[in-house]
Amino acid sequence: MKSKRFIVEIGTGADLHGEDVTKAACRAVKDAISRSCLCGLVEICGMDDLQAVQVDIIVASPRPGEVDLEQVKAIAPIGQKTARSVAGGMVVEGLCVPDFAPNCDQIVVVNAAVTVSIP
Repeated sequence: MKSKRFIVEIGTGADLHGEDVTKAACRAVKDAISRSCLCGLVEICGMDDLQAVQVDIIVASPRPGEVDLEQVKAIAPIGQKTARSVAGGMVVEGLCVPDFAPNCDQIVVVNAAVTVSIP
């Protein structure tokens, strides 16, 4: 049976001091999912097992090969999850604060698209 998209949410996350693309990606996913209440899955679609939904995550990062996709998927609280990392996001001049992380003076920004589909 082919699934149908129920919702697509977009989020943005940044790591201000560590240049950690995984941390920024996780924040982007959290930003996206914090904007939606999926009550329609239960109240309209009649679902009683929210683990049956499909959650597809795409993160766009300046360094896509460095994103730990298992950590990114762990942010989504329900469903059968997939995640992939593509080129995107941005890097801007920041401020190095050695107490937060050494040798980093850039802010890394990651965008996320989270799609929830139902059977």
